[in-house]
Amino acid sequence: MAFKVLFSLLAVLLCANAVFGVKVISKAQWGGRTAKSRSNLASGLSYAVIHHTAGAYCSTQAACSQQMRNMQSYHMDSLGWSDIGYNFLIGGDGQVYEGRGWSTMGAHATNWNSKSIGISFMGNYNNDKSTAAQIAAAKALLADAVSRGQIKSNYILYGHRQVGSTECPGNNLYAEIKKWSNYRA
Repeated sequence: MAFKVLFSLLAVLLCANAVFGVKVISKAQWGGRTAKSRSNLASGLSYAVIHHTAGAYCSTQAACSQQMRNMQSYHMDSLGWSDIGYNFLIGGDGQVYEGRGWSTMGAHATNWNSKSIGISFMGNYNNDKSTAAQIAAAKALLADAVSRGQIKSNYILYGHRQVGSTECPGNNLYAEIKKWSNYRA
């Protein structure tokens, strides 16, 4: 009996990892630079903040990798930040791209960086519309964040405009995330 329960639990865990495990295009894979410095981001966070880059939309890994390099250069060289501002980004190709990653505090939302994970969609979502693949990737990334303990299971999801004076994440993406289970007005 104990063996059967243990086997069932193992099967559930393996299925959960298959569901929540997200393939992330690493900084090395997209050609990113090393951060100038970093601050640790705590685990067990209560918030996730969704953004858009307001830049060009990309639909292939090559184009999204170029957008990542451009954005990192802008954030580091023009804004003087230590690295790209977001923890993760979602490309129009439906893939997740590593920004600062899981354990490094972002620079994505003033006064919210230490208590949230920042996820940005590449493109301008006042004009662009998110694809089913992007939505699935973002939801899988959030589920992965919960399974890793990075954010709490009852985390609150905000659009950037809810925590700062901005149009971000764009009207189209904001309308989409309002349908997600952890979104709060």
